Amino acid sequence: MIQIPIIVAPKANEPLLKRPLDVILSILMLVFSAPLPCCSPWPSRLKMGVPSSTGRSGGRRGGSRFRTFKFRTMIPNRDEVFGVKQARVNDPRITFVGRFLRATGLDELPQILNIFLGQMSFVGPRALAIGEVLYDENGQRVNYEEILDFWQRLSIRPGLTSIATIYKAKDIPPRKKFRYDLLYIRKQSFWLDLKLIIVSFRISFLGKWEYRGNKI
Repeated sequence: MIQIPIIVAPKANEPLLKRPLDVILSILMLVFSAPLPCCSPWPSRLKMGVPSSTGRSGGRRGGSRFRTFKFRTMIPNRDEVFGVKQARVNDPRITFVGRFLRATGLDELPQILNIFLGQMSFVGPRALAIGEVLYDENGQRVNYEEILDFWQRLSIRPGLTSIATIYKAKDIPPRKKFRYDLLYIRKQSFWLDLKLIIVSFRISFLGKWEYRGNKI
């Protein structure tokens, strides 16, 4: 297996109010969502018979790693059947409860703690698992780190939501997603963050995360 070195990406300047917005909003969400982790794992645990939270190592601003957690939505130990971990549209590995969690975005609720700790932001390039295997637009198996623009997108904190997450279909090639991440880095502002956060909340309330890329 080829070992891909961690490349330190130069850090880009963030909007002055970005971090205060993250802190205030993450505290509010941690307080109001506190009962949910006590309730939502149990249906998933009963469905699969395994712990319902799963962790992964993602790329952090500048290229270092950190650990994120999310509620498990897929049947574990089935990656060898499909060859990749990344979920696809109508993926049969996703459980019944998992479909609800993914549609509403509640599967990623534990990452609010990563935002509070400053490892992530509400808006930014998605935190992707280091070493995760996926298929590119040519149908070739690759790691995220091998794709053009992967490291450049780490010049800012990874985010819970992004332009690509909201406006582009789930299965578009990662190279195209990364281009939208770079666009956000160039255009980032407090008001753009606020707009994307509001749109993201709307998608969650409508349960449309699995249909992103369609008109919302």
